[in-house]
Amino acid sequence: MATGTFLPVLNEVEKASIRERQPLPEAYLDLPDEEMALRIAAARAALGDRLVILGHHYQRDEVIRFADYTGDSFKLAQAVSQHPQADYIVFCGVHFMAESADVLARPHQRIILPDLAAGCSMADMAAPDQLETCWAELQQMLSPALSERLELAGKPGSRVEGRVVPVTYINSAASIKSFVGEQGGTICTSSNAAASLEWGWERKEKILFLPDQHLGRNTAWKMGVPLDQMVVWDPFEPFGGLTKDELEHAKLILWKGHCSVHVRFTAKQIEQVRREHPGIKVIVHPEVPFDVLRAADDSGSTEYILKTVRDSAPGSKWAVATEVHLVHRLAEEVAPDKTVVSLDQFGCLCSTMFRVSPNHLLWVLDSLVDGEVVNEIVVPEEEKKWAKIALDRMLSIT
Repeated sequence: MATGTFLPVLNEVEKASIRERQPLPEAYLDLPDEEMALRIAAARAALGDRLVILGHHYQRDEVIRFADYTGDSFKLAQAVSQHPQADYIVFCGVHFMAESADVLARPHQRIILPDLAAGCSMADMAAPDQLETCWAELQQMLSPALSERLELAGKPGSRVEGRVVPVTYINSAASIKSFVGEQGGTICTSSNAAASLEWGWERKEKILFLPDQHLGRNTAWKMGVPLDQMVVWDPFEPFGGLTKDELEHAKLILWKGHCSVHVRFTAKQIEQVRREHPGIKVIVHPEVPFDVLRAADDSGSTEYILKTVRDSAPGSKWAVATEVHLVHRLAEEVAPDKTVVSLDQFGCLCSTMFRVSPNHLLWVLDSLVDGEVVNEIVVPEEEKKWAKIALDRMLSIT
């Protein structure tokens, strides 16, 4: 597949620019790959059961090979609780994932992110002050008139409190998760997004879904919610750029955010791959735009994509629309019985996830062996309380 030659080029570019991000000690620069692999393995062995390494699917091959657990955000969040004896959890992912691990970890456990520059552009699209403003404006716009409140107050069982419950994608900062938890909401991943929306609508008539509008829209549409019952809240516009009537009619209020990787996929790419590979099936991640989802044959979380392709019949051909490292590993795993190509011929790379390098991993592990914790991620206690409540709700929803 085309990405077979694409990734080595990216690796060389990354190696040349490694000094431009979080500073690394000089001793960890310009190391041969073979030496780093041997030293990482030695550090892991020295730390033994005191260490657990988590690796998100989008990590590069040179890092993911050392992970004790590989998975999407949901699977890795569950893995945190499976090693209560571990002292150190090294999260090869991005900042919001390490924060979630800290919220779910035992008090003695310390969470390390190999490169502090590994963030998430989607998570950055929802700031705490923006959410607080949004929530206040929603309460104002959706509050019944005084006469209506008095009428409802006299009816047994009537509910005059808030009509909206917040649901945030796990790709959000701990401060956002905390706010959502305190307001009675939950967190979701792409694996349990539909179940989370059902959970929300059982409690309130409307859901505020953030920060990824595409995941919210695509999931709700597959559940049968009409598009005209969904609106987009723009945090940079007064009252989200919406009218009271639009909000009244809406069942789902979508935050104006997106994944910079998955919005690169297009319906035109699907048309092209079908021409080039007759009989191919297209499977996409639900963070893609709506027209891409409709043009595809199937959609689902990264775990769903992996299972679907692995379980498909011999001779199957798949075009996969998600991050290129996952696609590349999947193609190598199922070859030659099945063919897997990236829907984007140039490969869609998560540039922030790509920042976790073997150099960074070796540095943090060597530091742990020497008794020093570097790049520790600590969520403030006041945020941790409500974020944990929201994460516990997420883990209970199936």
